[in-house]
Amino acid sequence: LSCMSDSEAGTIKKKSRLEIFSWCMFDFANSSYTTVIITAIFAPVFTNIIVPSSEYSENPYSMGNSLWALALGISCLLTAILSPLLGAITDISASKKKFLFTSYLGCCIFTASLWFVESQDYFILAFIIIIFSNILFSAGENFISSFLPFLAPKEEQGKVSGYAWGFGYFGGLISVVIVRLLIGDSIAANYENLRFIGPLTALFFLLAGIPTFIFLNEPNIAKVKTSKMPSIRQSYTKIVSNIKSLLEFRELLYFLSALFFALAALYIVIAFTFIYGKQEIGLSGNEEIIVFFLVNIFAAIGAFFFGFLQDKYSPISIFKIILVLWIIAAIFLFYLKDTLFYINFIFGTSTSLSTLFIIFASLCGMGLGGLQPMSRTIVSLFSPKDRAGEFFGLWGVSSKIAAAFGVFSLAALQSLFGLHNAIISLAVFFGIALIICFLVNEKEGFKKALAKKS
Repeated sequence: LSCMSDSEAGTIKKKSRLEIFSWCMFDFANSSYTTVIITAIFAPVFTNIIVPSSEYSENPYSMGNSLWALALGISCLLTAILSPLLGAITDISASKKKFLFTSYLGCCIFTASLWFVESQDYFILAFIIIIFSNILFSAGENFISSFLPFLAPKEEQGKVSGYAWGFGYFGGLISVVIVRLLIGDSIAANYENLRFIGPLTALFFLLAGIPTFIFLNEPNIAKVKTSKMPSIRQSYTKIVSNIKSLLEFRELLYFLSALFFALAALYIVIAFTFIYGKQEIGLSGNEEIIVFFLVNIFAAIGAFFFGFLQDKYSPISIFKIILVLWIIAAIFLFYLKDTLFYINFIFGTSTSLSTLFIIFASLCGMGLGGLQPMSRTIVSLFSPKDRAGEFFGLWGVSSKIAAAFGVFSLAALQSLFGLHNAIISLAVFFGIALIICFLVNEKEGFKKALAKKS
C-alpha cells in the first residue's frame, strides 16, 4: 500500500545530530510519566494512600496492589488492541508525527487531571485516569519507535536507540527530583501537596517534548495517493496481511514470542519495585530516593554500554546474556533475607536489609537499561523499512499484552501467596524468554528484513 523512497533500497543515511537529538529528547520527556507516575512516586501513593487499606488483611495494601495491577493491565490490553491499527495508519498516511503529537498531548492532559483526585473517596477516578493516560503514553512509545529505521543505517541503530534510552533515564531522574522537591514526603498528612504529582509531571513532559516536534522530520515515505485519511478497513487489511507475513518473518515471530515473557517480567519490575521496597523491605523516604538515583544512573550506563555492544557483536547473543543476568537477579531477590543473614554471619557485619536491597536494585538498573532499548533495536533490524510502523505496532502488541500478563499474574500470585513469594515469577518468565531466544536465527532475520517489499 505504501512505498519507500531511498530507504526501500536499504540506503538509509544517518540523520543530522540535531534531528537524532530531537528524537532522543522524546524519550527524555516521556520518561517523566513512566518514572514519576508508574514507578517511583505515584505508584506507592496510589497503593498505600489513595486506595483505602484493610486492617483485616495480612497485607493491608493488597487491595491497592490489585487495583494498581488491574489499571495497568487494562491499559496495556487496550493499547495492544489499538497498536496495530495505529501503526498501519501511520504507514498508510505517512503521518507518524501527527499521531505522535496527539498521543503526547493527550497523555499530558490526563496526567495533569490527577489533580482532581482530592481524597480516598476519589480512588476510582485515579484508577480511570491511570488507564487512559497509560494508553496514550504507550501509543506514543510505538509512534516514536517507528522513526528509528529512518534515522540511521542498520549498523548504527543500536547506538542511536541506546542514546535515546539513556536520555530517558536522565529525564526520569530529573523529573523525579523536581517533583519530589516540590511535593515533599509521600505521607497521608501531606496529601494536598501530593495532588501536584500529576500536574508537575505533565508540565515536564509537555515542555521537554517540544524539541521533538520542532526538529524531528517526518520520514521520507511516499504517501498513498489519496486526499483522505485511510479507513479503518484499510488499516485492518494491512494488519491481517502483516500478521500472515510473520510466518515468513519467522525470526521476528520467535523474537516477539521471547520478548513477550521478558517484558512481562520487566514490567513487573517497573510497576512494583518501589511498592515492593515500601511494603516488603520497609524503605524510608530517603532510601527510596537513593534507590531511584542509583537505579537510573546504572540504567543509563546500561543503555549506553549494551547499545554499544550490540552494534559490535550479535544483538541476540547480548540479549541472551542480559536474560541470564535477570534470572540470577530474580533468584537473588527471592532469597535476599537469607543472603543478608549469611553475609552478616560470615563477615561479622551488621548490614541492613534496606542497604542490601539498595545495592541489588542499583546493579539491576544495568539490566533494565540494556533490555528495553535492545528489544527496540532488534525489532527494527528484523523489520522491512516500508512496514516499520506495522511491525512496531506488533512490537507494541507483544509488549502491552506481556505487560498485562505480567501484572495480572503478579496480582493473582500475591493474593494467593503474598508479594514476596510472587516475585519468583520473574525468574520463570525470564527463563522462558531465554529458551525461546535459542530459536532465533539472527542472520536469517537480517536477510529477510533487507529483502525488497512492495
